[in-house]
Amino acid sequence: MKGFWILCLIVCIQLRADAQQSGNGAAQKHFHTAQSLIDNGNYENAVSQLQEAIIADPQFQLAFFQMGDLYRRLKSYDKSKEAYLSGMALNLPVDARVYYSLGESLLLTGDYQQALENLQNFTNKYTGKDQKIVLRAKKYIADCLFSMEAMKKPQPFQPLNMGEHINTKYREYFPALTADGSTMIYSRVIDNNEDFLISKRSKQNGWSTALPLSTNINTKEYNEGAQSLSPDGKYLFFTGCNRPDGLGSCDIYVSHKNGKQWDRPFNLGGIVNSKYWDSQPAISPDGNTLYFSSNRPGGLGGYDLWKTQLGKDGTWSTPVNLGPEINTAYDEHTPFVHPDGQTFYFSSDGWPGLGNKDIFYSRLDAEGKWAKPVNLGYPINSHNEETGLIVTPDGLNGIFSTNLKDGFGDLDLYTFKMPVLAQPKRISYVSGTVNDKETKAPLAAEILMVNLKTKKIQFNDYTSAETGDFLAVMPVGSDYSLNVSSKGYLFYSEHFELPRENGNKPVELIVYMDRIKTGQNLTLKNIFFDTNLATLLPKSIVELDVLFGLLTENPSLSIEIQGHTDNTGTDAQNVLLSEARAKAVYNYLVEKNIAAKRLQFKGYGRNKPIASNATPEGRQQNRRTSFVVKGI
Repeated sequence: MKGFWILCLIVCIQLRADAQQSGNGAAQKHFHTAQSLIDNGNYENAVSQLQEAIIADPQFQLAFFQMGDLYRRLKSYDKSKEAYLSGMALNLPVDARVYYSLGESLLLTGDYQQALENLQNFTNKYTGKDQKIVLRAKKYIADCLFSMEAMKKPQPFQPLNMGEHINTKYREYFPALTADGSTMIYSRVIDNNEDFLISKRSKQNGWSTALPLSTNINTKEYNEGAQSLSPDGKYLFFTGCNRPDGLGSCDIYVSHKNGKQWDRPFNLGGIVNSKYWDSQPAISPDGNTLYFSSNRPGGLGGYDLWKTQLGKDGTWSTPVNLGPEINTAYDEHTPFVHPDGQTFYFSSDGWPGLGNKDIFYSRLDAEGKWAKPVNLGYPINSHNEETGLIVTPDGLNGIFSTNLKDGFGDLDLYTFKMPVLAQPKRISYVSGTVNDKETKAPLAAEILMVNLKTKKIQFNDYTSAETGDFLAVMPVGSDYSLNVSSKGYLFYSEHFELPRENGNKPVELIVYMDRIKTGQNLTLKNIFFDTNLATLLPKSIVELDVLFGLLTENPSLSIEIQGHTDNTGTDAQNVLLSEARAKAVYNYLVEKNIAAKRLQFKGYGRNKPIASNATPEGRQQNRRTSFVVKGI
């Protein structure tokens, strides 16, 4: 918007020569005093001086127009509209650019028809060479036409205040949620100090009374805000401005939650941050892409959206502009990528909207490119500024800040039902804790989840010894392998499906880990064969490599690989098939240089069932590959 106000200043200077001047000495004195106040940024007192000038000379047209510009600067668009109309009502010659100024004020008060007429008057009457103001007028005309059509098709919209446990008489905004929707971190401003609050939600009691997040992050000297929370709630990316370690006016920082405590944040450094304004980070659900807004050079407009990607070496790449698919010649802010990883929400005053900033969404197409942004519609968007939207993990609700009549004071957080077409794709999550089986104490462990349909790692992270907890976002419509590994323990193996018809139903686990002991047995739940064959399917490789890792980390460990079947077929056939399958696992490990003397294999056929063969579910459990520890 800085360029816009430079434009206003130029227009105003030109209008001084074109608009009706005053011959009244007192009016001229007040007018010149107002100009000095404007030069010093004292706009409110300048308005008072212009009002005195108009009292002294009610025909002082330029004072009306100057007052209209100042009210626009103060975002008092109703008053700016009245000032322009009063000046034009004097029936004196009017420069074409006044129609532009009035048209913008009308647009920003939601009077789209009148705004359209005045902006069209401007484009018809203006003969100057300033193409910037012409282009902006054409953009505003497009906004008016879009707005009048949008108002004919209103979206259901009934915002609900999030209540006294979240909101206060102060300003609350910029919410961020974990993937299970149980934790929210947001910003509150008290006495010009912006800090983070945290609230927990329970099924019985709703949201708890919000408390300050952490003294390791919140400070008395600086403001913290515009944050993004990783789906598991363990990484907080946020904006810090005017800090001693800052590179520009505002920089992006990150803090890691270590157990129950937040570490001190650190600046993401000179690759991500610049000497310009870098703010409003949004982390992708896999933690590998960070989106943010910046006014650095190389963009399409004033503020653009950029992205940086996390490399395998743990460093962030040089930021890349999201390009004309998302950015415009104007401003884009407040990015938010939903946990589905494919639906992107942001605010913009460049795409056709209802005035000021509107909220838009875009989706990744089949080629991995962002589709043309779609306006969220009226009345979710309006002539006011809409920004800072997030969408709940289930995709059904949006959360944003506004100052409605039923609020507690200034900006409050509200929730509303998302329009169906703007809802993200269905996702679920897997959460759990990792514990020692005997002591029940939490464990530090590695969590590996792989999408067995795409063969891609869906989640890979570590639990802490303090809490042992993990939380992973998972797209529905696939089956997954889960392996949990901890030093000195047998790994944990699980296989689960997230069918589309189950919607957002999560998988919640308590993982108990067995210490490595002779005689311990583990079923390999992610070893797969075709029916009646002993050839390993490619999706078995993930778990085979976890087993390989266990044997490598414990060089004295020896095991017997066991094959099992249900009671279908003859005993001889089942023994042969089960032994062939056990041998396939044996061969894979030997080919990866695990000493053959550490490995045995045997087929047990139907002789060691772990469930009844009377049901399909029981027979499925009995068809398995496992191993038993023979020596440590």
